[in-house]
Amino acid sequence: MCGIAGIVAADRLHADERARLVAMRDVLAHRGPDESGIFHDDYAGLAHRRLSIVDLATGQQPLANEDETVWIVYNGEIYNHADVRPELEAAGHRYRTRSDTETIVHAYEEWGDRCVERFRGMFAFAIWDARRRRLLLARDRLGIKPLYWTVVDDRLLFGSEIKAILESGLVRREANERALPELLSTRYLSGAETLFKGIHRLLPGHLLVFERGEVTTKCWWDIPVGEDRGAEALSDRDAVGRFRDLLEESVRLRLMADVPLGMFLSGGLDSSAIAALMARMIDRPLQTFSVAFRQRAFSELDYARQVARAIRADAHEIVIDDRDFFGALPRLIWHEDEPIAHPSSVPLYFVSRLARDHVKVVLTGEGSDELLAGYGKYPRALANWRAGRAWQSMPGTIRRWMAEAVVPRLPGRAGRYARRSFLGMPRTPEAMFFDNFAAISLRRQSTLLAPRFGSLATPERAYGPSRSYFDLPNGHSTTLDRLLYVDLKTYLVELLMKQDQMSMAASIESRVPFLDHRLVEFAASLPSRMKLRGFTTKWILREAVREILPPQILSRRKMGFPVPFGVWMRGRWGDVARDVLLDRRSRQRGIINPSLVSRLIDDHASGRSEGADALWSLVNLELWYRTYIDGGGVQTLTSPLGPPVEAPELRATA
Repeated sequence: MCGIAGIVAADRLHADERARLVAMRDVLAHRGPDESGIFHDDYAGLAHRRLSIVDLATGQQPLANEDETVWIVYNGEIYNHADVRPELEAAGHRYRTRSDTETIVHAYEEWGDRCVERFRGMFAFAIWDARRRRLLLARDRLGIKPLYWTVVDDRLLFGSEIKAILESGLVRREANERALPELLSTRYLSGAETLFKGIHRLLPGHLLVFERGEVTTKCWWDIPVGEDRGAEALSDRDAVGRFRDLLEESVRLRLMADVPLGMFLSGGLDSSAIAALMARMIDRPLQTFSVAFRQRAFSELDYARQVARAIRADAHEIVIDDRDFFGALPRLIWHEDEPIAHPSSVPLYFVSRLARDHVKVVLTGEGSDELLAGYGKYPRALANWRAGRAWQSMPGTIRRWMAEAVVPRLPGRAGRYARRSFLGMPRTPEAMFFDNFAAISLRRQSTLLAPRFGSLATPERAYGPSRSYFDLPNGHSTTLDRLLYVDLKTYLVELLMKQDQMSMAASIESRVPFLDHRLVEFAASLPSRMKLRGFTTKWILREAVREILPPQILSRRKMGFPVPFGVWMRGRWGDVARDVLLDRRSRQRGIINPSLVSRLIDDHASGRSEGADALWSLVNLELWYRTYIDGGGVQTLTSPLGPPVEAPELRATA
């Protein structure tokens, strides 16, 4: 795991631009504290920070081919590099290292841009072909490793994190405010745009070529939803067996390392399954790492301990509280470059710090929910969609009367459910699938935001990218296929970015066995009944690991790593949120409607309404503005008990 950055010019690089590479590289020191390197010629500069995982002695970067005409900087792991190497050596390529990095270089020489099709792993890399004065950027199939880019005049700049591009001093820090409706609705931006105007993310499964001052991008892999239904012919037993084989193979591949490995263990089905398989493949007790909050209702430690005992793991735990959480939050916004989508990013950072004291690499359970319909929203959304189809056959006058006169008057929980059902909303993907689960719904945005921003809160602007993904799969796809495809292309990419940024903030590498592309392709070919049966989610995974996990883990309800942010907002920390959102800087920014945001805080504190998601999103957005757009750097939050809180020292129990 590493950090990469670079500048490539259509004409010659200036001397000061070469000097800027050092700043771009070293702002990523947390991604690679072990070593650093720089290469430049007259037209390109490549920079690298290294976290040494494979080939500790000779894996330094930037790395070149035999005659130093092709150079690479790279972040990730190619798990099958040892399988590809003999073919390249037989073709005449001479290796100087044992690293997977060198395999990428020679594969590019042999197969050109199509080299990416030969790799099994996670990666973001930049290859400078000096003879052709051509830069190639590539990102792995699912977006496990991040990569950002921009063009300034006739220069292309890139980096593992946006802050590397900003550190060049060549880019103006300007907010992409037209993207706010999508950010506040979905919690993230799902396309190539970022919240910085003019800075883009290279999409998963895409290549970018910069040559003669021109940028071209190309999709080289996509999730084959509805394309191959070969699994339809498999019996349930055979499908479960095939899934188990692929998952075991994926876990085994991800044990490739010359340093110690461990496992993030929440006690949920996904991480428990990976931990149980991993424990069977290593010759020593598995090191597991778990995190929880002091409030027992928000702790999964009992489940994690149960799994750790069952697999005889060497378990490590950390318990954090509200001061830990808010003390770390401002710095983590700096690490993430954009507002943090989910409060669970904060405990992920703490468990990463815990793990860093023991190992350099961890495996995680990320990706299973989006692959196999693991969230409770899927059966609810599908039931709502089916009921809505029948409801459409009723006369329009009855439907309008129900939606406009009856549903708004229903009290309490019945009213909340009715407003989020086919009775209270149109039967469209934007309404039922996207806005229904929004952090801040479009209706709420129209009141909480100042008029010039509230008027932008339209379905097209907020959910256009998500709707385009929903419409993309072919006619053989089910509604569930489409929902999973949307989440794999949007929500999962955000979760992977969160995992990358939070683990790298602690200088640790994370790997995701559920997202091996062969496993993903097989899962995409499965019929819906092997993923979702009634309200039983991830059916095939439960069956595949039934004999190796405690029954309580197989049958427990998904908690989704709960964070007591809403509880804290009903206590003294609500006043801190008020200070952030309603002070002079925020009012002058002109994004929110101060009086209605004040009412949101009051109504949430009193329990009259639920406003935790909206408050989280708005607080993060304001702190992001102060950190990056105002140029204030890492912010601090004043504790309701006294002075500003700082990120605490790590307190762990083993």
